[in-house]
Amino acid sequence: MSSLASPIHPLSSEAPAWQRATEEPAWIRRLLIGIALTFLGLFLVLPLAVVLYGAFEQGLQVWYAAITEPDALAAIRLTLLVVAIVVPLNLVFGVMAAWAIAKFEFRGKSVLITLIDLPFAISPVVVGLIFVILLGSQGWLGPWLAEHDLRIIFAVPGIIIVIAFGTMPFVARELIPLMQQQGKEEEESSLTLGANGWQTFWRVTLPNIKWGVIYGVILCNARAMGEFGAVAIVSGRIRGETNTMPLHIEVLYNEYLFTAAFAVSSLLAGLAIVTIAVKSLVEWRDERQRHPAAA
Repeated sequence: MSSLASPIHPLSSEAPAWQRATEEPAWIRRLLIGIALTFLGLFLVLPLAVVLYGAFEQGLQVWYAAITEPDALAAIRLTLLVVAIVVPLNLVFGVMAAWAIAKFEFRGKSVLITLIDLPFAISPVVVGLIFVILLGSQGWLGPWLAEHDLRIIFAVPGIIIVIAFGTMPFVARELIPLMQQQGKEEEESSLTLGANGWQTFWRVTLPNIKWGVIYGVILCNARAMGEFGAVAIVSGRIRGETNTMPLHIEVLYNEYLFTAAFAVSSLLAGLAIVTIAVKSLVEWRDERQRHPAAA
């Protein structure tokens, strides 16, 4: 009898479980890849192609006229304004909350984590209704706001508030597990060597979490641009004043101005594609930094 052991077939019952699970027959791999590509084609590529076709069907001049129409420009400006306010606010909150949760132990920590996750559990429409009940003219704080001539609901401040609430978890939730995994040894070493809190944050903590910060900001930005449900409740849908891009698209579509609706949709989709491209670039850069030899 030969002393050499016979090789184990990759898919035999004697092969390790992980090896059998990752070396399926070629037809199974092709089937799974085909199902994934079909799903992406039907629910991602096809809708995007329909939007682009509807936007440019009547030519570039019609598309340009649709996105430069006064109400469309007002919606674009309002959307960019809200994003410019909301994203920095959630960036500061997310970094502070993640730092507190990951680096310190304190009473109420679990409550803070629950509150951060709250926007994920509540429908955006319900969020808008809550703020109308709280800040509307007939709401709990409505008389006080009217007495001091402060208009929140059916105005830009209300839109900022609901979008800030809906996008609150993205930066924090991106950073909390990252900072927990990194631990706090480097910060403690920095403090031991004489650095103060700000120096430790800027020179130790922030460089370690910068890609997580960028990734969270990208997700927050994408959600802020596309928020619809809560904004539809609190904005009042005033054309040229409180309509963001998603609301303006709905108005155009309901008025059977399909080409104009597709034109503004294509612009919003373009912003989303840019966001995804930036996200992919960040992931690629992060991967190269983690595994420089493989790159």
